[in-house]
Parts: sequence; structure tokens; C-alpha cells
Amino acid sequence: MAVETIIGGQPTLELLAGQHPNGEMVVERVLVTPQPEEHSYLLLKSPVFVRGIARGDVIHANANDSSQPKGSFKVLQHGGNLCVRVFSKEDNDNLEQALTSAIEKLGGDLDIHEKRVLVYSIHVSCGFNTIEKLLNEQLEQHPQSNWLYGNVYHPQSGEPLNWWQAILSPD
Repeated sequence: MAVETIIGGQPTLELLAGQHPNGEMVVERVLVTPQPEEHSYLLLKSPVFVRGIARGDVIHANANDSSQPKGSFKVLQHGGNLCVRVFSKEDNDNLEQALTSAIEKLGGDLDIHEKRVLVYSIHVSCGFNTIEKLLNEQLEQHPQSNWLYGNVYHPQSGEPLNWWQAILSPD
């Protein structure tokens, strides 16, 4: 069951991020806004570790389904943002300044800035090639850092999720 709590006036939700080698479930607390449908939430920031979601997505927390692990969820609607996670082996302040400036020029936002982790949300309409080129160029000067998408590939199979096809199709 996902647990909604309030921290500093902001509603949060604990979502399943994975499983520790010792078998213990790992959860991450994410900022949300409750939606009219029961147990449904709009994500206000992209998460660091929870896969398959990004800022602007609407999810349904499997709160009353005892057959599902605590913190499990399903995506009801994709908001169109890519979750880009940057992990560093060293302090990332210099990288953050340059990378955030470049991503903001494309309309993206820095959601999380920790000592060794940066998480960005950027709309898929910017294009994968444009985003990947920008990230690769910025990280050339930071060999102790690496980036990856948080909501593009299926966590188990590694196959593309393709949720962006519906958003980018010219209907």
C-alpha cells in the first residue's frame, strides 16, 4: 500500500523503487498532488530511483491491492516529460550549473539536486537526439558522471516503453 504523507506542507507518496539484494523493498518518497480519482496522483517532480515515471504523469497507487507490493503503481497518463538522471562519483556543482542552463534553454527543469545526483524533466518533443547530444557534450568534461533516462525503458526487459508515440503522433 502506498502511503501518503505531508512533509513541509507538500503531499508525498512512497513508491516502489526496487528491491535491495537482501530482499527488502526500496521505496522513494515523491512529491504529488492528489487527483479527483481515488488513489490517483500527479507527479510534481521526476524521481531519482523510481522507474517508468516523470514529472507531469498521473499515476494510480495500488493502495488497496494486497496482491501488489507496497508502493506499487500504474501510470494512468503520461505528461510528456522525460526523466533524465545524472549520477556523479564526485560533487556535481560545476556540472549542475552548466547542464541546468543548457537544459533550461530547451524548456527543461532541474527537479532534484543532491551532492551526486541531478534529476531533470524535459518534454519529449525536444527530441531524443537533441537531448542526448546536449547531455553527451556536457558530460564530456565530467568523466566521473553518467546519465540515463528514468522513464524510457522497461525496468525488467530493457525494451523501449514507447509511451511518447501517442504524444508525438500528429493526430
